[in-house]
Amino acid sequence: MRNVNQILAGKADRLVTVPREAPVLEVIRLMAENHIGSVLVMQGDELVGIATERDYARKVILQGRSSAQTPVGEIMSHPVVTVGPTDTAQTCMAVMTDRRIRHLPVIDGERVVGMVSIGDLVKAVIEDQRLEIEQLQQYIAS
Repeated sequence: MRNVNQILAGKADRLVTVPREAPVLEVIRLMAENHIGSVLVMQGDELVGIATERDYARKVILQGRSSAQTPVGEIMSHPVVTVGPTDTAQTCMAVMTDRRIRHLPVIDGERVVGMVSIGDLVKAVIEDQRLEIEQLQQYIAS
């Protein structure tokens, strides 16, 4: 089973962050431009929240708030559930399903080093299963 470091190594994306004072409109623009479903909310080097498509829908759209006038700090999810670089994909999947979340920031010590999504984890699990099947087929054939 792959760990988070291995999953991050296969991703070419960079971290997308905003300060908590940024307007939600900026967050939505960043999500659209980067084809992502969440943005990390930082205060200096410290992770203080995560803003997701769900947060936007629930806390802005459904409440009739202005995307241009609402700071992301008012809608972000916090405290943030995180994982470490050596956690397994299976551990991450359990956290996501238990908490009903789709994105997990990866923290190494005090530093944010990446983000894994449910899609990243599903891809890793499927690739691991394919590899295992190929190995079993080779064993049976020999």
